[in-house]
Amino acid sequence: MRILRQNPLTFAVAVVLYVFFQMSPAPAQEKTRTVELAELPNPGPSKPPVVITLADAIEQARKVDAHFQSALTDAKLAHEDRTQARNAILPTVSYTSQALLTQGNGGRTTIGRFVTNDGVHVYRSWGVVHEDLSPGNYLGTTYREARATAAMASAKAEIAKRGLTVTVTKLYYGLAVAQRKYAAAQTAAEAGRHFYQITEDQQAVGQVAHSDVLQAEIQYRQQEQVFEDAKLQMESSRLDLAVLLFPTLSENFSIVDDMDSAVALPSFPEAQRMAGNKNPDLRAAMEALHQANLGLVAARGAFLPSFFVDADYGIEANTFALHSTNVEETHAGVLPNLGYFITVGVNVPVWDWGTLRSKLHQAGFKREQAKAEMSQTQREMLNALYSSYNEATVARTAVDETRQTADLAAESLRLTNLRYKAGTSTALDVVLAQNTLSQARNAFSDAQVRYRVAVATLQAVTGSF
Repeated sequence: MRILRQNPLTFAVAVVLYVFFQMSPAPAQEKTRTVELAELPNPGPSKPPVVITLADAIEQARKVDAHFQSALTDAKLAHEDRTQARNAILPTVSYTSQALLTQGNGGRTTIGRFVTNDGVHVYRSWGVVHEDLSPGNYLGTTYREARATAAMASAKAEIAKRGLTVTVTKLYYGLAVAQRKYAAAQTAAEAGRHFYQITEDQQAVGQVAHSDVLQAEIQYRQQEQVFEDAKLQMESSRLDLAVLLFPTLSENFSIVDDMDSAVALPSFPEAQRMAGNKNPDLRAAMEALHQANLGLVAARGAFLPSFFVDADYGIEANTFALHSTNVEETHAGVLPNLGYFITVGVNVPVWDWGTLRSKLHQAGFKREQAKAEMSQTQREMLNALYSSYNEATVARTAVDETRQTADLAAESLRLTNLRYKAGTSTALDVVLAQNTLSQARNAFSDAQVRYRVAVATLQAVTGSF
């Protein structure tokens, strides 16, 4: 202390060195910090993860997705409605049996106290054939409306099916690219740590300035944070996909990264032809218009008369037998009881205070609305076709461009590292090259996912190709 007081310069240097070492960063060998993410519990024994392809994922999602199952249920219900409407045109057959037991008059008469019955005991046993000939039946509008409704429900189920395919494709390849970015971030973090170590070693022998060490450490810490973010994104993407695939949420699966084997695009005329023939939105709009036209025919037919026919065959006698004696005409002897009677009726609408005419107006309004929706659906279909095809074309070009950029960035980093070791480039050059490579690889993966999703979106318009 006495020496330091006698030599102020030495004292100042000692203070500066003390502050410097107190503020200097920890060495690169310090333990890398890790962030523990919450994971789903595994109640059963550990099993190897299930390998799921894109086709498997789509098929599995169709089994558990509530919205798609709802569309399928609507289609099944509409199919049963069509069956019921078809059967309503046909005659029905039923059987009825009755015993009418009437209080007598003490034997003074053979008939009972209720004049509608011709005896104390009356037995009925009939087979009945009934035919209801309403205007909707003999014009066929009821069945044709049900058939159009079933076709429209089937088209809506196909819309839901294709929409689910796009969703699964987006989530599936979203997980694939998240896994790629996780691996790339891990590699970049390791490269950053290695470069940080190199700069510290070179500083120790006086080959580089301390600013290079600081620059390397900043880059290393930033890459560590990118790595943690990539890990979080990967886990989130896995959970998002698991929600669609399994009735019980599970992360015990792996996917196949096949983004390098993409489907080729058809020519635009071919895509246009497929959209015109296979587009479910257009088909649903056409069936809705057809249904509205049939509704107008049915509303007009409501002004026509309706008919019904009942044909009964069996017995209505005082004894439950095929032959018996009539209690009022015993002199006729034994007579056959088995026989038939037919009832034919007609109902003609005469006056209903304008209700049928109001329903006719409603049917006309519905048809005009269906025409407008049909026209708009055609325009929207063309818009979706052009936009999705152009998106897929641009995305395909982006895949080729970003692949070449990633290759160039990898070569640039390799050369920059060699130059830095030779002392002809700075640490900032290495950092920039590392960042450029990470961005180029991520852009390449994003371009591949973009193309896959664009193809799935186009197929939602055109159908599979």
